[in-house]
Order: sequence, then structure tokens, then C-alpha cells
Amino acid sequence: MIAGAHTLIYAEDAGAARAFLRDVLGFSSVDAGDGWLIFELPPGELGVHPGPGGGQEVGDHELSFMCHDIEKTVAELKEKGVEFTAPVTHESYGLITRFRVPGAGEIGLYEPRHKSPLAEFSG
Repeated sequence: MIAGAHTLIYAEDAGAARAFLRDVLGFSSVDAGDGWLIFELPPGELGVHPGPGGGQEVGDHELSFMCHDIEKTVAELKEKGVEFTAPVTHESYGLITRFRVPGAGEIGLYEPRHKSPLAEFSG
């Protein structure tokens, strides 16, 4: 049966993106060979949204990191030089923003307001 998920980020500058994930976000990693870092991620959840709509197409996928306090997390990341590309907005499912990953585009950051299968987010 399935024991985990392997997520990929495609980057123009993989070295810069890896350094950001390691040095700024503080993710632990192992070297799979030749500097190819594989990162340990925090627990995750998976949602399936209908498509197309809202700018997304069937087959598109999105990565967002979750936090407990978005304002505090944004402030901490800004102190580390992280560039945010969108303001925090209030959505029906939670608070969300986006930040730049050097060499790899943008990733979402969100504080969920919905029920979660993760014990640490289920209240």
C-alpha cells in the first residue's frame, strides 16, 4: 500500500531552490548523490478540487505549506529575507499568501480554517 508521497519542484536554478529549502525554511535533507538533496517535509494533506475553473486546469497541481499562525510565520520568513508576492487574503478555507522560492517560482503558505486529518491542525 502507499507509504508516503514524493513531491517535486521544478526549478530553473535547482541549487538556489535547494539552498532556500535547507537554509531558510530549515528542512532536513539527505544527499541522494552528487548534491541532489531530498527533503523531509512536514506532515501533509491532499485535497482534490474540481477543474477546470478558477484559472486551474485538470492535471494542474499546487503546493502550499501550512502554518498555525500566518501573520507570525510571514513575519519570521520576512526577517530571513523571504519575498512575498501576494498579501494575506481571507478565503473561506483559511488565510493564504504566496512567496518566492529562488530559482523555482512561487509557493503558497496558508493557515487552514477547515477540518484537517492532521492531528496538529484539527484543533
